[in-house]
Amino acid sequence: MPQVDVVLASASPRRRELLTLVGIPHVVRPADIDETPLPDEAPAALVTRLAREKALRVAATAGTPHTLIVAADTTVVLDGEILNKPESVADAERTLARLSGRTHTVATGIACALNGRLVSDVEQVAVTFRRLDADEIRAYVATGEPMDKAGSYGIQGYGATIVQRIDGDYFAVMGLSLVRMLELMRELGVHYHFGQAPLTT
Repeated sequence: MPQVDVVLASASPRRRELLTLVGIPHVVRPADIDETPLPDEAPAALVTRLAREKALRVAATAGTPHTLIVAADTTVVLDGEILNKPESVADAERTLARLSGRTHTVATGIACALNGRLVSDVEQVAVTFRRLDADEIRAYVATGEPMDKAGSYGIQGYGATIVQRIDGDYFAVMGLSLVRMLELMRELGVHYHFGQAPLTT
């Protein structure tokens, strides 16, 4: 079976870490797309659409029939509102105060493209924060970790200390559901073997 070359259509260091974690060799080629939500677009539909657009954008210049494009997009949702990356320290503090002691949803869309075929899915996870006081919020924001993350937190860093409970796929909260990715790869005829580059039929 031919080996598949994997291209990650994302600049996210967390997604790179996850592919490396499961031994999938890859190169990074971020996709530059407009991520503005459509009118009345549901969060799950948004992240799925953006993941698909990223995959298609990179696949257009992928080069060979044995190049697999993996793309993802993640958003944080509270009370039906999408919580984007904070625009300022004050914005991050306000967001974390809203999330304190409450359960929100993390939606991660994922898309895989290979040789003209595109498949996608979405993983939604319920995440509950413990209660945070104002001093804790200020101290966390001062670390700088929240400033480039949807929802103003990262579960794989200092943010691990403020998450009380997760109902669902931890890796989807990080930004890439590995199990869902492998399912999509199998749909495309790509097979994952532990510690080896993926192969296609």
